[in-house]
Amino acid sequence: MNPNPLTPPDSDATEAAAWLARRDRGLTAAEQDAYLEWLRADPAHGQALKQQERVWSVLDHLEQWRPAHSAAPNPDLLAPPRSRRPYWLAAAGLALAAALAVLITVPRSALPTAPADLAPRREAIVHPGPERRTLDDGSVVELNHDARIEVIFTARERRVKLVHGEAYFTVAKNPDRPFIVEASGVAVRAIGTAFSVALGRTDVAVLVTQGSVQVMDQARTTDLTAGQRTVVRLIRLRPTSKAAAVPPPPPQVQDVTPAEVERALSWQGMRLEFVEMPLRDVVASFNRYNHRKLRVDEAAIAYLLIGGNFRSDNVDAFVRLLDSGFGITAEPNGDELRLRRAK
Repeated sequence: MNPNPLTPPDSDATEAAAWLARRDRGLTAAEQDAYLEWLRADPAHGQALKQQERVWSVLDHLEQWRPAHSAAPNPDLLAPPRSRRPYWLAAAGLALAAALAVLITVPRSALPTAPADLAPRREAIVHPGPERRTLDDGSVVELNHDARIEVIFTARERRVKLVHGEAYFTVAKNPDRPFIVEASGVAVRAIGTAFSVALGRTDVAVLVTQGSVQVMDQARTTDLTAGQRTVVRLIRLRPTSKAAAVPPPPPQVQDVTPAEVERALSWQGMRLEFVEMPLRDVVASFNRYNHRKLRVDEAAIAYLLIGGNFRSDNVDAFVRLLDSGFGITAEPNGDELRLRRAK
């Protein structure tokens, strides 16, 4: 009887083929542990796995052939391929990667220092950011998908009504002319600051990222600063009976972490999408859009393959991902961040 149900019986070749199939569709946590144990149990297992990978590499070329095209596959499909490197998904840093919608792959063996002509070369796909409006006073509004606003400026105040969705406001300073955002009975008053307002079905959420605001709900006023970042006012539906309406509960103030702010505002900004691009090329793409530059300081990490979707201006999040998942640190040097392996 096979003591480990995750490990198939029979020969090394059969076991290797089974593990390769599992790895191709993605290993569970239990399978990952069993897979590593199987590799450590006998050096022959690793050799059998490499042999199966070579077979799969050849068969991959037949994917392009269909019986409707010809009675036999084109011999060129089975010609010796150029050198290709297999990859496996690193387990470390998956939680952070999921939050950033990121997939990072690395070569199974030590990171190569392959010549440039063997490294994948793909341009980053640029996804434009949300609609961005500059108001008459110089304030800037970024509108999330389907968001709508109405702008009502007078000589005494600047007022914006959020009709639907979510918007982020960067307010131009003018103490004599306050900036007020209305959303379903809630008024957010600011002089010069940055904050978002999200209008939900049952609540209004205010996220303060810079400066301070006053949130006014009926007769109540709540002061918020960047240290107290979120306020939520629940909106009760009108009762169907003739009884007096129950007043809404007081605003709920909640501190949030930088990571939570990052996730809440992930819809902002232009995004860069990478598909199996070497780290050195990803760094070059980030450097096109940022004053603070990244620099790959070691050739051994230049070919770390990166795939995923990043905000073009969020260099810090990208650096944190490299640090937590792959032991690559960023050492400040003036306006540069030098990427190298952690000591």
